[in-house]
Amino acid sequence: MPEVQFEFTWPDGTKETAYSPSLVVKQYFEVGQIYPLKDFLERSRTALQIASDRVEKKYGYPCSIALRQLKQIETTGTQFSQHQDPKVQILRFIEYELDPKNWTSS
Repeated sequence: MPEVQFEFTWPDGTKETAYSPSLVVKQYFEVGQIYPLKDFLERSRTALQIASDRVEKKYGYPCSIALRQLKQIETTGTQFSQHQDPKVQILRFIEYELDPKNWTSS
């Protein structure tokens, strides 16, 4: 499955990179776009749940990494919920696909 990371800034300017096991997050976020915190959290929740569901459909179990990532985003997001007009900006996507043919052991 193609995987993607998305880099964003929290309302205080802190940068974070988040993981998704699916490119579906690109349907919910746009590079350069600034989202109100509540909207960002809702989009993250939807996109990462769909991504986890896709893993479950393919492999028979949900993606625990995506679900942990969502929990981390939600936990951090609550720290900014009392800020006046908190916003999150999407900075970039980093795409990659894990190909077992290219794996090496050392």
